[in-house]
Amino acid sequence: MATVTAAKGCPFSNASIDFDPFDITDPFAFYEWARAEAPVFFSEELQYYVVAGHADIKAVFEDWRTFSSENAQAPLRPMCAEGKRIMQEGGFTAYSGLSARVPPDHTRIRKLVQGCFGPRRFKAIEPQIRQIVTHALDAIIGNGKAEFVREFAYDVPAFVLFRLVGVPDADVAQVKAWAVSRALLTWGNLSDAEQLPHARNMVEYWNYCRALVAQSHASPSDDLPGDLIRLQKEGAGISDDEIAGVLYSVLFAGHETTTTLIANGLRELLLHRHNWEALLANPALISGAVDEILRFSPSIVAWRRRALKDAEIGGVAIPRGADILLMLGSANRDEAAFSEPSRFDITRTDARGHLAFGYGIHFCVGQQLAKIELAIALEELTRRMPDVRLKAKQTFGFVPNTSFRTPTELHIEWDASRHS
Repeated sequence: MATVTAAKGCPFSNASIDFDPFDITDPFAFYEWARAEAPVFFSEELQYYVVAGHADIKAVFEDWRTFSSENAQAPLRPMCAEGKRIMQEGGFTAYSGLSARVPPDHTRIRKLVQGCFGPRRFKAIEPQIRQIVTHALDAIIGNGKAEFVREFAYDVPAFVLFRLVGVPDADVAQVKAWAVSRALLTWGNLSDAEQLPHARNMVEYWNYCRALVAQSHASPSDDLPGDLIRLQKEGAGISDDEIAGVLYSVLFAGHETTTTLIANGLRELLLHRHNWEALLANPALISGAVDEILRFSPSIVAWRRRALKDAEIGGVAIPRGADILLMLGSANRDEAAFSEPSRFDITRTDARGHLAFGYGIHFCVGQQLAKIELAIALEELTRRMPDVRLKAKQTFGFVPNTSFRTPTELHIEWDASRHS
């Protein structure tokens, strides 16, 4: 039987590498240090046990009876009293679509969503995805330069997802803004005063999701809420609030993470130019490139669990009720799981072992759609803008939070006279 030890506090002050859990600009050096020196430690700042290794994180995901997802959507910084009042009086009752639910509710709802939001519908929408990507490239290709996040990656996944969910194109900007508020409230480090406008946005966001459900009741639609309501009328066990909860989750996770994935993917390919040149020479490498991007630069670098009973992770004692932060970005560069993990290589054969979409019963239900979108974006970018390059001397910034490694800007250039 393995010896169980107490978790050490991470000796940030003694380490040669500083670590701020809300600064994920370049956390990978710390991840490497943590895997070697403190693979499971207690963060005094977060009051979370932090886990760095691939095998340990995968084991936590697998054991959902011990390590619950119930805290996955809970604010890292508690909502202030005024923010709670705003949300309560506004009728905010959203819980989670799937990621924070546990069986049997999770099993019941996921089975229904997976049947609606699955390969058949994704395959059917592929021509529309290419059309959306092409339209976005048409808008910038004559300019010779672009801020790629704002002018391409920000809107493309939203237009794709919102067509699946039944959100009009005119509402895209508003829903994207609500998604930013949700990310900052849940995974950010906001002061009480900073929380208040985002609390108001969450009320509006939740009411919008409920309105989509009501609209689908009044006028049956060929989209996700329409499918779920049809199943409900046929006797499936799902309530209107649960359908709204699915929309509340999907409208956030289904595009924000893909925006990040596309932007991070292009940045890595252009920073490691030989990989971009390899794609130009052989487009068949795109499928492997998608998984290597997910491994090397995932959209989500940390996720959460809570111990339902006294347990252990990697030989470290974890008390009942403890919150746990799983560093997915570290797991994906674990030397024990991948060959030369700090090397970005789209031809590697072990990239699919990444944990970018989680693992176990909460494995991302939309993972296939995200991969299709990134693949189509790379197909069109390599075909139409083969000479694209990063603007020189730019710095790469990321939105401050613990989990979503979202780039703020990505400036690219190309020879506009060569393209149409």
